[in-house]
Amino acid sequence: MTKPKKASGFGMNKMLVYQMIALVVIVLAFIAGNYFFKKSLHTVMKAPNFELIDQNNRRISNTDMLGKVFVVEFFYARCPTICPIMNNNLKFVDKAIKSKDFGIISISIDPENDTPEFLKAHAKKLGVTNPSWHFLTGNRDYIGDLANEFDIYVGDKDDQSESLNHSGMLALVDKEGNVRCRFGKDGMPILYYSGLNYDDQEGKNASLKGKFQPDRKLLIEDIQKLLEE
Repeated sequence: MTKPKKASGFGMNKMLVYQMIALVVIVLAFIAGNYFFKKSLHTVMKAPNFELIDQNNRRISNTDMLGKVFVVEFFYARCPTICPIMNNNLKFVDKAIKSKDFGIISISIDPENDTPEFLKAHAKKLGVTNPSWHFLTGNRDYIGDLANEFDIYVGDKDDQSESLNHSGMLALVDKEGNVRCRFGKDGMPILYYSGLNYDDQEGKNASLKGKFQPDRKLLIEDIQKLLEE
């Protein structure tokens, strides 16, 4: 009876090499995929439709912003606390970007006082020169509903103690009208960016006198990514 041939040591070594190569390829593919995942921007949702009046008495809608990357904030011009900080941080972002394809939508939650004329004076005071930075006003119920659609907190207009309260969060919208964001250190989407100042570089302790703006840098980076898409 003929005995079965034993696999040569050379053949076994060759197979082992192939297996090692395959393992390396899988590991590299995983690392590359994970890197791309972390560097890509998450699509949160389709940005809500809107149409309001800007500081130049022009009707501005979401369709006017298609083809541009833009940031949305809710604020009011007479706000003595976080609004000046938010406006100034956005002004810093605007100057850093310097692109005709970048815009800002600042929606007033105090339309009774924030008339187009008042908002125009406010924009002038801020030194705004970007023609795509629109300070918008309109019906307060409509604006409240719009904030809800963006999922950015704005106080109940019928509650006197709450009506002018609002979040310091900013929504980033891409050229196709999608709200986008980066992934946080925990691997989860951050959803929105903060327009506030902080006492610490990690952005944990918001402060009117804070010297750190960690999300400002992140926002600039992500706007530039979207402009290149």
